[in-house]
Order: sequence, then C-alpha cells, then structure tokens
Amino acid sequence: MLLSAYYPKEKFIPFKTVLIFDEIQECSHARSAIKPFMLDGRYDIIATGSLLGIRGYSKNDFKSIPTGFEYFINMKSLDFEEYLLARGIKREIIDTMKNNVISLKPIDLALHSLMLDYFKEYIVVGGMPEVVDTFLKTKNMSLVHKIQQNILEEYKDDFGKHLNNSDEQYVNKTELAKILAVYNSIPNQLAKENKKFQFNLIEKEARLKKYYEAIMWLKDAEIISICNNLNALLLPLDAYKINKQFKIYFNDTGLLISNFSEGTTASILMGDLGIYKGAIYENIVADMLIKNNKKLYYYSKNGGLELDFIIEINNNIIPLEVKASDGRAKSLKEVINNDKYDVHKAIKLSSKNISVNDNIINIPYYLTFLI
Repeated sequence: MLLSAYYPKEKFIPFKTVLIFDEIQECSHARSAIKPFMLDGRYDIIATGSLLGIRGYSKNDFKSIPTGFEYFINMKSLDFEEYLLARGIKREIIDTMKNNVISLKPIDLALHSLMLDYFKEYIVVGGMPEVVDTFLKTKNMSLVHKIQQNILEEYKDDFGKHLNNSDEQYVNKTELAKILAVYNSIPNQLAKENKKFQFNLIEKEARLKKYYEAIMWLKDAEIISICNNLNALLLPLDAYKINKQFKIYFNDTGLLISNFSEGTTASILMGDLGIYKGAIYENIVADMLIKNNKKLYYYSKNGGLELDFIIEINNNIIPLEVKASDGRAKSLKEVINNDKYDVHKAIKLSSKNISVNDNIINIPYYLTFLI
C-alpha cells in the first residue's frame, strides 16, 4: 500500500509482481523488510548487493538480518562458456567441444583457431557483465579499459564504506591501508617467476600475521582467490595444505589486465603477453577453476619440482601445468613416473589442440571450464 502511494502510476499485482532491492547492503532496514514480505507471500523479492556478510558492518546492522528468510545465490563474473554464449556462439558448438574433451579427440582446426582468438578477447575483457556488454557492442578496448578502471575504483570505495561502518575508526583506517597494500601488490606478485606470495614485496620484513586479516577480507569479498601449497600429494587435499605458503589470483583476469598499461591489452590481442605471460595464463586458469567450483592448490618442493595446480577429479589427484606456449612438462612427467606419488594422469593446458602423450592430456586452455 505504501509503495503504491509513492509510485501511484505503478501496478502492484499480487503473485505477479517482483520487487528488486538493489545495493541492499546500503540499508539494513531494507534487508529487514524481506521477512514481512516473505510472510505476506503475495510478492516475490530479489535483493542484490556486493560484499554482503563481509565483516565491517556495525553491530546494530546484524540485529535486523532476517535469519531463515534469505536464500543466497552467489553470482560470479562470466566464465568463458558464458562469454561465448554472450558472443553469439551456438550451444551446439560448445557441446561439440565438450564431446571432444570427453573422447579426447582434437577440436576441428578452424574452430580451434577461432576459439584461441576468442580466448584472447576474454583474457583482456574478462567476465564483468558491463564490460562484456560494452565490448560486444562497441569493440572499443579503450572504453573497456575505462569501465574496468571504474570497477576497480568502486572496489576500493567499497573497502572504505564497509570498514567505516564500525565504531573503531583508527583500526579501520589501518586495516584499509593493509587491504589496499595487498590488493595493489598482486600484479607484481604474479609477474615473478616464483608466484608464491611474498610479504617483503609489500613491506620490508613484513609477516603473514600483519596482513592475514586483509587477505582474508579480500578473499571473503571474492575479489581474490587463494591457492595453497601442499606438503604431500595425498587425499583429501585440504588436509595437506600449507597455510603459510600460497599464491593469490584476481577473480577476474580482465581486471588484472586493466592494472597494466592500455598497450598491454593490444599486445595480448596480437598474441604478445610480454613478461606477464605466465601470470596471465595462470590467473585465467585459476579464475576458470574457481568458477567451476574447484578449490585451488599447487605443489612446490625445493629442488625445482613445481606443479601449477592440483585438483581432484573422481577421487583422483590430477596435477595441472599451464604453458603460455607449448613447453615441456618436466614436473608432470616426474610425478607420473615416480612411484612415490599416487598420480597416474596429468593435464597440460596450452595453446595446442587436444592430445594424449604418456598419460599427459593436453587440453587447450580455453577449455579449462570443462575440467
């Protein structure tokens, strides 16, 4: 009744009207209004918001959250499959590639070449809906870059908003500085040959304890993903993770690329990834694995053995190596041929077509969403 008074020209038809509360995190009273609407039952409610549930709300805000009356759907940016659909690629073509992966038969060469080109687009555009929509409508990479930069600035603005909701202002200003320090260091961390996160790149003699909360905040906000090192290749993988050894990846590679110069985008589309090529391909694979509900682990030992990712498929440990070019898979061969590792198959992700060689399956990295 009150809404119809505010908007007399609108019709609120019972059982046929949906109300959308956008950016609901800005108003705790709007969130508490969900419960009476649900109890009333005549109108459906969709509430959207960012960083919901992240610590930083004031204590009073939590009193009004309607426990048991919210049903969460966690939205991620588009994966490569969704990007292809947005680009107009028919579902039957995607299904054909899925069948090729299942049967381990090469993709048609013309289609393979086309997918590599589309994948380069996806690397620089990413999966943020507004960015994808703008690119598909304009093909203007300069405009894409500006929108990505705006999104990054909005992220930073959100950091401050959420932390400033608490009464402990000094603590929050300090925490915000730590969050920004971690966030801003990620591109340089990934550009290293050894991509293990190093705190001395943020601050000399810094330790995990000082930045742990900031890292967890970014993880809970789903802006980054954490990939832990394992001390053994055994199941369950989570039981063998090393909490103090990890890599950090952006959850949208397009946003990672936008941290670089605009010239980097053009270079990537031309096939030249420069010094960042390892970082970019590892990040895009991590992003696609996360969107496929895989937990991230890697395996690194002194002496040179390093596996980019370790995943579990059908109760089997499967190492993954990511190659910007074809490259040799020395570490994969070592774990497969060594009896002390319970590893019988491995996957190499590269620009090459589907093939199998000595229990190493080569899959084009654009098909990571099928793993």
